[in-house]
Parts: sequence; C-alpha cells; structure tokens
Amino acid sequence: MSLATVLSRAVDGLSSPQVSVEVHISAGLPAFALVGLPDTEVKEARDRVRSAIINSGFEFPSSKIIVNLAPADFPKEGGRYDLPIAIGILAASGQIKKQHLSNYEFAGELSLSGDLRNISGALAMILNSEYLKNNKQGKTKTFILPSESANEAALALINADETLQILAANSLNQVCNFLSGNQELTSPKIPDQFAFSEYPNLTDVLGQPQARRVLEIVAAGRHSLLMSGPPGSGKSMLASRLPSILPPMSINEAQSSAAILSLAGQFKIEQYAKRPFRSPHHTASAVALVGGGNPPRPGEISLAHEGILFLDELPEFPRKVLDTLREPLESKQIHIARAAKQSTFPAKFQLIAAMNPCPCGYLGDSEGRCRCTQDQIRRYTSHLSGPLLDRIDLFVEVPAVSAEVLATSKNGGEPSEVVQQRVCHARNLQMQRQGKTNADLEVAEINEFCQAQTEESALLLLTQASSKLGFSARSWHKIFKLARTIADLDNSQTIHLPHMAEAIQYRRLRSKLTNSMNKNK
Repeated sequence: MSLATVLSRAVDGLSSPQVSVEVHISAGLPAFALVGLPDTEVKEARDRVRSAIINSGFEFPSSKIIVNLAPADFPKEGGRYDLPIAIGILAASGQIKKQHLSNYEFAGELSLSGDLRNISGALAMILNSEYLKNNKQGKTKTFILPSESANEAALALINADETLQILAANSLNQVCNFLSGNQELTSPKIPDQFAFSEYPNLTDVLGQPQARRVLEIVAAGRHSLLMSGPPGSGKSMLASRLPSILPPMSINEAQSSAAILSLAGQFKIEQYAKRPFRSPHHTASAVALVGGGNPPRPGEISLAHEGILFLDELPEFPRKVLDTLREPLESKQIHIARAAKQSTFPAKFQLIAAMNPCPCGYLGDSEGRCRCTQDQIRRYTSHLSGPLLDRIDLFVEVPAVSAEVLATSKNGGEPSEVVQQRVCHARNLQMQRQGKTNADLEVAEINEFCQAQTEESALLLLTQASSKLGFSARSWHKIFKLARTIADLDNSQTIHLPHMAEAIQYRRLRSKLTNSMNKNK
C-alpha cells in the first residue's frame, strides 16, 4: 500500500482554493477511480494520464488506484489536474521521490505523449490564491505550470515579493527530472514592456467639437455616456477612441483586468495593460452580458472590467437585457446566483452607448427624411427604461458632419496624446483630493468634495434646473459629479457657474428621451 499527496489549485470564480490530489495504490484488480466531484473533463484524465505516463518511459501500476480530489464539497473541472494526478501516481508507486512534493503546486493538461498543454485561468489562479493574499509568514511557494501558462502567470510576479516562484515545464518528463534533481526548470521572464497595438487616435475625428469635449469629460471623471445621432455621424468612431485618452492602467488595474480575461480564456500577454474595449452585438443575451453557466463564468460586463463596455444601437437590445446593467453600474460588481453555485465578479467598467434618435435614424433631419410616427419612436425608445437612463451620467447629441467640414478639415484637431495629458492631470487632482474618481463618489463625499466647494450662484442654478426639469436625487448627485470633473479639467478647486451650467446641459437629452417615451401613451 502506498499513498502520495500532490497539491494543485482550482479556479472558482474569483477564488482559487487549494486542491489536494491524494493518490492511493493498493493490491487488487487493476482499476483507476477518480473521486471528489470531478466533471467529465477531469474523469477523462484517467486515459490521458495513463498514456502520458507510459509514453514518458514510466510504468503505469497494474494495481488498484484511487485518486481523491479534496476537498470534495465543490466540483472540479478542466484538464488542470492531469499533471498533479500523474505526479501523484508516480510518487505513490515509488518511481519518483515524494519527500519535497509539499513545496510545490502543479497544474497542467497532459497530451497522450506526455507533453504539457496550456490551461485557462493561470494568471487568475495565482492572483486569486489565498497564498498571495495572506502570505504573512513569508513562506516560499513554487508553482509548476506548462510553459505558455507560466508566461501568463508570471505577470503575477509584478509587484510581488520573492517568496512567489513560477517554473515552466514542457513535458511530464521534465517535471519528474526536476523533482529527482536531474534537471532545472526555468522561470519565465517578466516583459519590460508590452508591444500592443496603438489605440485609434482622436485626431481621426473630423468636426464634432462638443462630442470631443464630452469624451474628455468622460475620460477625466470615469463617467458613463449615451450618444444620440443619425447614422454615420461618428458615434462608434468616437467611442473606439476613448481608450486613447484614458490614463494608463496601474499595476493593480492591469492585473485585475487580465485575471478576468484569463478566467474566460481570452487573455493574451501582448494585450496586458491595454484597457478592454468590449462591444457585444445587440442580439446578445442577458447571460452573455451578465455571465452565467454552471459553474458561473464572467460575461461582457465583467470582461470590460477596468475598461469600456460599448453598446451600439442601444434601443435594439431587449429591455430585459439592458436592465441587467442597472445594478453593476452602481455596485461595480455582478453577483451570479445559481442553485448549486454563487459567484461574484468585478464589473468596474465605463458604459458608453450609442443610439439613433428614431427607428430610421433621421429624426430632426434638415432634409425631412424621417417618416417615423410618434408611436414608432415611442416603441423604439421604450426599450430604455427610466431607471437605466437615470444611471447614465452624460447625454450628448452627435449631429451629422456637413460636407463642408469633411472637405475643408485636414485633421480632427487635437491628437489623443494632448487630450490625455489634461485627463491625467484631472485624474491626479481627484486621487489627491478624495482617493477615487469623481464618478465613484458616494453621497457623503459628494457633499464634502462637490457641494461644499460650489459657489452660491452655481448651486442656485442647479436648484432652478432641477425644479424645472424634474431631476431625481440621483440626477442631482450626478450633475454635481460632472461639474466637479469639469472644474478639475479647468484646474479649479471651486465649482463655478460655467462648470455647473455645462454639467446641466448634458442632462437635457435625458429629459428629451423621457418625453418621447411618454408621448402617445
């Protein structure tokens, strides 16, 4: 009878619990049993591990083998347990030493030839492990992973101490030779810089001075935005250029974003520290947007974490799908509850949306091309619920660009690099003053950093506008946050009358949409 325990790690939403792979070999008829709530992929490891061990030059025991994946109270999934199962069998059968196995954690899928294959969620596995979060005793932990996964996981070494080590291996043989002291495994190098492609530049946009101004405010305060205008006016073009004027990602932001993309198997190392720009089609379901499945997986809302979620043709989305945005816009996270599983994913994204003013898109056109009835317009805009619109910070109309502007404009004005400098300066003011962006201010903080620093004439203007336009309490607070951002861009500690007036005008389209939704009811 022989017993060996090999450590591995699961990926369970935003947690990464440790899994003990216990291998027991005893006398009896040859059998290979896997217990501990393995899913189909894990159960198939029996055939992969058997072939990998044999083709790597080892002997597969002709005995009764029981592999237990502990703890047994949550499901195990994926091919990540192939390598620790194989190491456990070889250690239990005495073909490799097992004295120092507790110093390592293993994860990797095996091919039939014994080569190691990439696993999904390698970076998330390291970043979300309780070891990295709670290593107060300074113990060294070494993770042994397939080479490609190790290169991804090495990003967790940025800003980490020397107690975390990651080793890369290409095959089961290499891992066994390392454990036997006959071979060294290399540590993946952390890239000094990431050569991702440049963002589209704001200088490509011709005309649209107000929309460019709004984009700068949105970037500076991390606000949400809804653009309305006819087809071809440049709404999608403007949205795609927002990342180019946002401040560079911090280490924590880059790692957090990369971990979520890693969970979904969509992370690429060359895109590290590049803000996500997610643009789901309007036929996307609520599950695609929010996330779900069994076990739960992140959706587009979470995949846009620390980046931008762009919803083009907003009224074409089903209303039930759009209303799923209401909670994460406020809480910055999404909680997915299923009968057997619950998961919480971060959702700190900027919502940028675009829509046509009517079904044909030409409402208010100077040439009178629109033939939509009031009832058609009402049905079109009715997909946008009042509570959702109330959670959007800015509203701006993007008119069609005239032929004269297209013919005479040689460029679109300031390039993204110039605008980004102003945005970064405004963000720095916010961090120094309150430690967060203006869009994230709570009610008490709004009173302290916004209302208390507003001149009397500006406060009077807001009071009058709220009475006339029927602003909700949420709109009142959002206008204060917008005015605070505009003042920051103006390098002003006090919110003056022009700052407040500009902030109020960005809520006028909200009232216009509400009126069109209420007509002919």
